[in-house]
Amino acid sequence: MTTDTAPSKPWYREPWPWIVMAGPFIVVLAASYTAWLAISTSDGLVTDNYYQKGLAIAETLTKSAKARELGLRAGVRLVEGSVSVRLTTRSPKDFSPPKAIRFTLSHPTRAGVDQMRLLTRQGDAYVGSINLPSSGHWLILIEDEAKSWRLLGSVLLPSSGELVIGGETPADIRN
Repeated sequence: MTTDTAPSKPWYREPWPWIVMAGPFIVVLAASYTAWLAISTSDGLVTDNYYQKGLAIAETLTKSAKARELGLRAGVRLVEGSVSVRLTTRSPKDFSPPKAIRFTLSHPTRAGVDQMRLLTRQGDAYVGSINLPSSGHWLILIEDEAKSWRLLGSVLLPSSGELVIGGETPADIRN
């Protein structure tokens, strides 16, 4: 009985062991890269002082509640280069208009373009200059200088007419 057998090569000269080992090797490389990325980069969404942030949120809610309690309403006009805010209240005896108010125009996602202005009272309105952005969704924050109350609203620029922020909500009207 004769058998013709070709001499066998050592395992490392065969292609199949290398093909089978390539999959786990690639996974090890990918896991190592992911671990390096996790260690070397910062988690921007996690805050170190979450307790302080929570206290600030509670304070913000208190300021908004104070504005509701006073029945404050702001009529805001944004025209190229200037801003005008008219404050009204449903209880004028409990509210003395401040000499100036803080007006903040901020973008929800780009903090670098936010603007804060101190508007001074001229007649029945608070006026000041502002570099009005051309378009987009913007947040408006109005506060007194002592920061005892605040009104928050949003505007889609360019806007025409007067934007009303605050005042009575449907829940206030029912009560």
